Amino acid sequence: MTHQIFHEMIVSYRKQLLQEEYAESTVQKYLRDIRAFIAWAKSNQIQTEARPADRERGHDREMTEQVVGAEAETGRTAESGSEAGQTVYAARSDSVTVDKEVISGWKAYLVKTGYAPVTINAMLSSMNGFVSYMGWEECSVKFLKIQRRTFRDQDRELSRAEYERLLLMAEKHGNIRLMLLLETICSTGIRVSEVKYITVEAIRRKRADISLKGKIRTILIPGKLCKKLRNYAKKRKITSGEIFVTRNGKSICRRQIWGEMKRLCAKANVNPTKVFPHNLRHLFARTFYKMCKDIVKLADVLGHSSIETTRIYLISTGETHARQMEKLGLVS
Repeated sequence: MTHQIFHEMIVSYRKQLLQEEYAESTVQKYLRDIRAFIAWAKSNQIQTEARPADRERGHDREMTEQVVGAEAETGRTAESGSEAGQTVYAARSDSVTVDKEVISGWKAYLVKTGYAPVTINAMLSSMNGFVSYMGWEECSVKFLKIQRRTFRDQDRELSRAEYERLLLMAEKHGNIRLMLLLETICSTGIRVSEVKYITVEAIRRKRADISLKGKIRTILIPGKLCKKLRNYAKKRKITSGEIFVTRNGKSICRRQIWGEMKRLCAKANVNPTKVFPHNLRHLFARTFYKMCKDIVKLADVLGHSSIETTRIYLISTGETHARQMEKLGLVS
């Protein structure tokens, strides 16, 4: 059975996700994936009808990448809720025909284009969630089967020494807010979206109650960090509410945190591929587990519903794995 996707359906789905208390960043991610599918499907359908010869020569791939890129830009505009953004998006995607075969074609395209399997499954999850919301369960497609990884890429793992260099350089260049932000995320294991719960009131209690994904968990804030944050708030004349704010007193956004961290890389001589907020959370998880060897407790601290998710955080690097293999002594 085929269905038509209209702009109004995307708007309705967004409202539903927000009502279910999904984080705004998660909602935007889902919508980006859905828009990428719509852009691909519409481009593919137009070429199927009008330019079969070009499609056979691979013209569709080039066209699709251009449309998806343009759609991603449009998606960012539309997410802001601006009238201009809504108009542009509506004009680009009045409607598109969808069924299981079309979504399976998109899945095949993503594989052929070279997307990472984990990324493909995340994008398929976004589409499956949307078609389920619409009551089109017959359109859902299966995920790629991925063998459980036994080690992680060394180039993606932030070491303790690199983390300390980042702190040193942030302090040396006078960016005390960034230094404290890095220390806060890394010493508590919170997500970057949870930074807003680090408030003056939380510092006084030495604990913060975090509400996310319909769950509330309490995280403890180290005493040494509390002292640093109290002094910082006092100097900045922050008497209540969030600690990490802009000069105008607004919440510091994910993009700004990301940007400041990336700019710090060159100064600290750390590979930029290793420096992003979530990697600080991974460093916390590995350090915590080495100390207590309790994966269940770690899952609770991180706010994970599944221990399988926590296990991913503890995968050793390829270098460590190689050393372990050498120690087996099975080569004469």
